[in-house]
Amino acid sequence: MGSQTLQILRQGVWAALSGGWYYDPHQATFVNALHLYLWLFLLGLPFTLYMALPSSMIIVAVYCPVIAAVFIVLKMVNYRLHRALDAGEIVDRNANEFTDQRSKTEQGNCSTRRKDSNGPSDPGGGIEMAEFIREATPPVGCSSRNSYAGLDPSNQIGSGSSRLGTAATIKGDTDTAKTSDDISLSLGQSSSLCKEGSEEQGKFSSTLYETGGCDMSLVNFEPAARRASNICDTDSHVSSSTSVRFYPHDVLSLPQIRLNRLLTIDTDLLEQQDIDLSPDLAAPYGPTEEAAHKVKHYYRFWILPQLWIGINFDRLTLLALFDRNREILENVLAVILAILVAFLGSILLIQGFFRDIWVFQFCLVIASCQYSLLKSVQPDSSSPRHGHNRIIAYSRPVYFCLCCGLIWLLDYGSRNLTTTKFKLYGITFTSPLVLISARDLVIVFTLCFPIVFFIGLLPQVNTFVMYLCEQLDIHIFGGNATTSLLAALYSFACSVVAVALLYGLCYGALKDSWDGQHIPVLFSIFCGLLVAVSYHLSRQSSDPSVLFSLVQSKIFPKTEEKNPEDPLSEVKDPLPEKLRNSVSERLQSDLVVCIVIGVLYFAIHVSTVFTVLQPALKYVLYALVGFVGFVTHYVLPQVRKQLPWHCFSHPLLKTVEYNQYEVRNAATVMWFEKLHVWLLFVEKNIIYPLIVLNELSSSAETIASPKKLDTELGALMITIAGLKLLRSSFSSPTYQYVTVIFTVLFFKIDYEAFSETMLLDLFFMSILFNKLWELLYKLQFVYTYIAPWQITWGSAFHAFAQPFAVPHSAMLFVQAAVSAFFSTPLNPFLGSAIFITSYVRPVKFWERDYNTKRVDHSNTRLASQLDRNPGSDDNNLNSIFYEHLTRSLQHSLCGDLLLGRWGNYSTGDCFILASDYLNALVHLIEIGNGLVTFQLRGLEFRGTYCQQREVEAITEGVEEDEGFCCCEPGHIPHVLSFNAAFSQRWLAWEVIVTKYILEGYSITDNSAASMLQVFDLRKVLTTYYVKGIIYYVTTSSKLEEWLANETMQEGLRLCADRNYVDVDPTFNPNIDEDYDHRLAGISRESFCVIYLSWIEYCSSRRAKPLDVDKDSSLVTLCYGLCVLGRRALGTASHHMSSNLESFLYGLHALFKGDFRISSIRDEWIFADMELLRKVVVPGIRMSIKLHQDHFTSPDEYDDPTVLYEAIVSHEKNLVIAHEGDPAWRSAVLANSPSLLALRHVMDDGTNEYKIIMLNRRYLSFRVIKVNKECVRGLWAGQQQELVFLRNRNPERGSIQNAKQALRNMINSSCDQPIGYPIFVSPLTTSYSDSHEQLKEILGGPISLGNIRNFIVSTWHRLRKGCGAGCNSGGNIEDSDTGGGPSSTSNSATTANDPHSSASQGSTGNPGQAPGAGLHPPVTSYPPTLGTSHSSQSVQSGLVRQSPARASVASQSSYCYSSRHSSLRMSTTGFVPCRRSSTSQISLRNLPSSIQSRLSMVNQMEPSSQSGPACVPHGLPSSSSSSQSIPACKHHTLVGFLGTDGGQSCAADVQPGSTSSPANNSHAKKGEVIYRVQIVDPGQILDGINLSKRKELQWPDEGIRLKAGRNSWKDWSPQEGMEGHVIHRWVPCSRDPGTRSHIDKTVLLVQIEDKYVTVIETGVLELGAEV
Repeated sequence: MGSQTLQILRQGVWAALSGGWYYDPHQATFVNALHLYLWLFLLGLPFTLYMALPSSMIIVAVYCPVIAAVFIVLKMVNYRLHRALDAGEIVDRNANEFTDQRSKTEQGNCSTRRKDSNGPSDPGGGIEMAEFIREATPPVGCSSRNSYAGLDPSNQIGSGSSRLGTAATIKGDTDTAKTSDDISLSLGQSSSLCKEGSEEQGKFSSTLYETGGCDMSLVNFEPAARRASNICDTDSHVSSSTSVRFYPHDVLSLPQIRLNRLLTIDTDLLEQQDIDLSPDLAAPYGPTEEAAHKVKHYYRFWILPQLWIGINFDRLTLLALFDRNREILENVLAVILAILVAFLGSILLIQGFFRDIWVFQFCLVIASCQYSLLKSVQPDSSSPRHGHNRIIAYSRPVYFCLCCGLIWLLDYGSRNLTTTKFKLYGITFTSPLVLISARDLVIVFTLCFPIVFFIGLLPQVNTFVMYLCEQLDIHIFGGNATTSLLAALYSFACSVVAVALLYGLCYGALKDSWDGQHIPVLFSIFCGLLVAVSYHLSRQSSDPSVLFSLVQSKIFPKTEEKNPEDPLSEVKDPLPEKLRNSVSERLQSDLVVCIVIGVLYFAIHVSTVFTVLQPALKYVLYALVGFVGFVTHYVLPQVRKQLPWHCFSHPLLKTVEYNQYEVRNAATVMWFEKLHVWLLFVEKNIIYPLIVLNELSSSAETIASPKKLDTELGALMITIAGLKLLRSSFSSPTYQYVTVIFTVLFFKIDYEAFSETMLLDLFFMSILFNKLWELLYKLQFVYTYIAPWQITWGSAFHAFAQPFAVPHSAMLFVQAAVSAFFSTPLNPFLGSAIFITSYVRPVKFWERDYNTKRVDHSNTRLASQLDRNPGSDDNNLNSIFYEHLTRSLQHSLCGDLLLGRWGNYSTGDCFILASDYLNALVHLIEIGNGLVTFQLRGLEFRGTYCQQREVEAITEGVEEDEGFCCCEPGHIPHVLSFNAAFSQRWLAWEVIVTKYILEGYSITDNSAASMLQVFDLRKVLTTYYVKGIIYYVTTSSKLEEWLANETMQEGLRLCADRNYVDVDPTFNPNIDEDYDHRLAGISRESFCVIYLSWIEYCSSRRAKPLDVDKDSSLVTLCYGLCVLGRRALGTASHHMSSNLESFLYGLHALFKGDFRISSIRDEWIFADMELLRKVVVPGIRMSIKLHQDHFTSPDEYDDPTVLYEAIVSHEKNLVIAHEGDPAWRSAVLANSPSLLALRHVMDDGTNEYKIIMLNRRYLSFRVIKVNKECVRGLWAGQQQELVFLRNRNPERGSIQNAKQALRNMINSSCDQPIGYPIFVSPLTTSYSDSHEQLKEILGGPISLGNIRNFIVSTWHRLRKGCGAGCNSGGNIEDSDTGGGPSSTSNSATTANDPHSSASQGSTGNPGQAPGAGLHPPVTSYPPTLGTSHSSQSVQSGLVRQSPARASVASQSSYCYSSRHSSLRMSTTGFVPCRRSSTSQISLRNLPSSIQSRLSMVNQMEPSSQSGPACVPHGLPSSSSSSQSIPACKHHTLVGFLGTDGGQSCAADVQPGSTSSPANNSHAKKGEVIYRVQIVDPGQILDGINLSKRKELQWPDEGIRLKAGRNSWKDWSPQEGMEGHVIHRWVPCSRDPGTRSHIDKTVLLVQIEDKYVTVIETGVLELGAEV
């Protein structure tokens, strides 16, 4: 602990104060001395020049060139030295023979040198640099860009350079990697190896480097120590890099695996030092002899082509001297910044801004900024990452240049003020006093740089630029938060361009003449464009990557060439294409909507409504926005919360799912959700634009007057203020009403004299209120966190800090105010009650674009998959559920937010989604108009103890608490107790919803060991395994090709013998059902006894069945594959299938595709590897599912038909794959209904196998809103504690549970390695257009394509409706076919959809008795015919059983609905939902072939058979007026249409007699009689029969007299009564006898001996009368 504290004080505190210089006891004296002298030089040079020379430009002329020269030399030498270490030559020299030994060794036997660039007669012109380091310093180090011994094309080890070098000495024994710290590849060997020279090298190549077709992809690596033989002194050369590849299908030898492990060592170890010698080299010598023969190493540093010097130190020493700048551009930038710091610093010095001791302090600041460019502070207090941060080195000089430039500008402005004064709210901003005060403030801030950077108040440069652009865009231009530096620059640039375009119009309008009743038209144009541009900008995401991708796909479409051999070619992420489509739809919609709203608001503004109706209009708008905002953003969210106002124990407005234990469907849209959507729509699209336009009209002339801002500046302020107010209202109107109401009350009632027009008042108050809300959240976090009655001390330091922080409360409030002003986190120091301000961050917070990369087979080597099975821990496997949850949120989050299901929300809010096992933190980053960008962070399923305590806190209810202080008197019903209400107010979180419905996966895991414990269960699995192989081989499209393959026939020649038996010892009678005990193996005969019937059945199901007998080639192939599959299972089980653990190991190996072909008898499989991939692997996977089904119905699969259909069903509805297979992830993200996998869990000492079953369903989550300042503060505290303070304690106090702030859950969600989430999603954008329920309320996007489709469909409906209503007498709305092409496509979709087929009922035929086929039609009519998809036979059956079921059926049916037929939106167009009893189909537009076929059927039917007619004779031609067919006969027509269009539907065709069109509607003559049930007595026309107007023509006068209350007397029709229809009157009928007097169909119903006239919508059809 003490050494760590000293290290923090040296490298953290002191280095931060000095700019990077500190004394490092672990480095050599030379390193520390150089650092000290260099820092003193940078400090003393400006100070000495200032003191010795007069304050003139002479100081600048001397100081800047000196600094430039020093930095150029240092940076150039440093860069060249690193290049020398990367690609230079390593020379080994004996310490006693440095100069003369070289010529002797060149003549030795072991020399295999190549020609040096100096030539063979090199006189030794190189000179050696003096040794600067101690003996203990390692001679050769490692770097981030490493080198190692390379291979030349002849597999000889040596140099790839043309310079002189000898053969590298070789160490080929097994002791290459002695310890974990020894990361060197020792290429030295004993003298015997050197003497044999090239012979031994060839031997080495054949053992260690002989790959046999195997390349190995090894990380670049630089040896940590070079060891050579003392006898054979040679010059060894290491090439810069050798890249070798590894093909996973090859087999590695032991030396290769050893070399692979050696060279793929963790890169963190490359920074460690290795100073011990190899035991092989140290053994022959004593201490004295070892010192005498110690080897010297140096690099050749080439100064000139013929001149080099020896560099006698390594990479680690060089890195300890100076930071490495990898690119030339970095070196140039460092030199420029150093010169700029010197120039600006010297300018401020000679201008006299500093006096006395402050001159020295300023020189200290200059020295720290320049020194950080040579050796920066690592880690810096504002560094967001562990290790070396290259960007942080530029922070100090960049901030210094900014501050110096600002000081100079402010001073210049204070001395050269113009007469123009800029004054707002009584403050003259152009006053010299204001500018001088600002200048002095910046000077003080600059002098405090050491303290500022030590505390960490300034971020690294890229973070600051992103933060600055984001803050300016949000507060000045009304933009949204940004997701990256590029997005921030892009969004800021878009805002500037928009202001520039609008400024010209505004300026031109202000130059025009104004009067009290006249506003220039140009200003109205400006207002219309302002609203349109603001609307468009609010709907665009700040991230332009999707937009760029869309443009690129349109301009340069890529044709993706799929490689069928690539297993990842079929895996495609659907999200990018979905995002591009969403952006495209929004752009098309904006093209129309922006034009419409621009013209609309231009028309409103030019109508002088904002001048004539003043001042009443403004107060009406203020009152309206106050009422609508209060109801929408306060009342409705409160009454929908789980604990409204923290007083009630349950929501006052409950959803349908609130009381459901298990949710099975999507969330139901409630009336208050629709109300919330419409209020929000009206508020942000109507009320706020009117308010802004009203203030623009009333304030523009005043702002642009010379008394205020004048025309130029006034036009700019008007444009910026209008754009900001409109964009913020469109994007996030949650708290806008508070700002508007407060501004009106403050500046209209309290301080009217201070008002600078309402437009500017609203603009500045919106900025102020944003900061005030942030301050409120910070204070709530502080109060909650340090409340004495709920403080949780995680460590002894917390107990000390709690009372220590009390006297500093005033400072805490000042920090809170300052941090709110700059939007910086206020973080608890080490998790205690002491709060400190962190550096500024954007809303995104994390500066790295970090997201989890799931480990699977697509990003790991096959060797590691076979050996260590990476990614098998639960966290990696479970991360896919959070990834799927992210996709579900991407689809529905924005719509759910607009529906109010997450309560109020704003930019930066954080929510926690908690379910049974899922706990995820959702961070809302960017909130736009119809879009939300968020990031999801998934926590561990089985978290720590502290996490579980906090999960319990957010999931337990407080409704049962009955406490009141110290007693428990109870509470009022539906109201919280006093203690519960008090505790809820002292939490940094609150429960918003307890039943938030989201689509996800439920997880079911069963132990595979318990399912395969006994031999009988393993035998069942093996049997299904064999049957699965047979199924897949017989259903394969390549079966004929395999049977004709000569290689396979040759390999299976022995298996074709009827007496063949495979006696492999891996077969076991306990698990193989076809085991032949007599022959002690699996014979062909025993195989056929068990599986021949299954082969025959599978073959019979083929389109072209094959000949199957015992001697057929198909049986031979099946036998060979099944033997091979079981042998592979036994081999993977290490031939120990009787052992459960071994059996499970082998089963899992085969499940993930690890097949080892170990027998020569199975090598025929290599003729086509598709047999393994498409037959054997699916067979083993399907067997696990069938084995699971075996427990529910053991004997069901004995029937081949049932088994075959089960496999087909599982193939269709179930994805079975290994969790490491990329297909598994693809299936989950594609929303597959069910998935199954065999998981091998090796975690925390456990080693078990589980069968994982995933079923997609709707999950219920609790939504908890967390104080966003609490989250930001805890995140910042964790980053500072782990990165800067280096606290590595896994049980540190800052991650202990604190239920009031959810400290552990929040800190666990930090980016790794600071936190430990199992999944962090990329920044994902959700669009409202993808939410189907929201589209039903507001409608879909308005684009040119949608408008065209709507017009076309409307025209088709009108044309067909008019044709049916005016020409044929049919019902207009019933003859609607849904609009042309879209209906046709929908019909095709329905026909192809297996789920749309209706259940088949009894089918009539000519042999049946009369009435036997009179059931309602059972066919699912295509939508083109005007019917829905409901199953009518099932509906009819339900209706016939009981009235109760009939009422239920009437609500669930579309076709049997008693309401008016209405248009329902489908995926292909508008499809009408029809009433089947009265729907009539116009035959005029049918093809003539169908009409003729209908006529032929009618002529073929015998007229003598009794029974009602279905289709009349004598159908008219296509040119005549169309004939209407009642709905009872639709099935006949549909049958013909199905035959013509490829559909086959059962239909009841009944004979009938000829009837005229006029008599078609008479039930007794030509129509099936239907029974109906009265459901609405209010629809009965009980006096229509006595009407003097004679609206209806009755079929019989006697019936008319009985069809009313005049003849009913004491009887009256009641709800539930049933009768049959004897007549109907239809609207617009050409026959007066069947024409209705209203626009609804009227029925004449006979109930017993009474007659009732009722409108069709008041009855429920019960089916045909039998």
